[in-house]
Amino acid sequence: MKRDFASLSPREALHVAIFIEDRNADIYRQFAELFDVFNDPESSEIADTFMDMAEEEERHAASLRQRYQERFGAEPCAITEEEIHETIELPRVDDGQIFAIARAQVSPVPRNKAFEIALAAEQSALKFYSQLCEVTPDTDLRDLYQELASDENDHMRFLDKRIKQGLRAVSGKQD
Repeated sequence: MKRDFASLSPREALHVAIFIEDRNADIYRQFAELFDVFNDPESSEIADTFMDMAEEEERHAASLRQRYQERFGAEPCAITEEEIHETIELPRVDDGQIFAIARAQVSPVPRNKAFEIALAAEQSALKFYSQLCEVTPDTDLRDLYQELASDENDHMRFLDKRIKQGLRAVSGKQD
């Protein structure tokens, strides 16, 4: 039976947060590899950005794992993402979008589309964790959700900066 994320215990919520970070690191790494194949400067920049995002997600996962170890030791947690109703922070790019983004060199809009897909996932996660902060009475869980929301906000700022850099590069404006 599927459960709401808000119904999870602190141990379960932390466990789920870890595998969300791990999953997204894998997704961003796959995006980086897909764009890297095109071997042009634009696609390489997109690949580098996605690789940066993958590494950031891995750092967050490591930090959350450490917190889990400190708090719960080696106690296993059997809950999986499939058991949760909500889909949390899932960046998706289909094959058609990848080829359109990589082939379009005439404007920053297709180039930035890749970053906007990731940005939408990060915005969704920020909204999700922020809402949990408002309704969670457990102080430890609320603190965790605030930390996760802050991480998502950092990701959004990073991606927004990359989008703006692309727009300035095309228009010829400097910072």
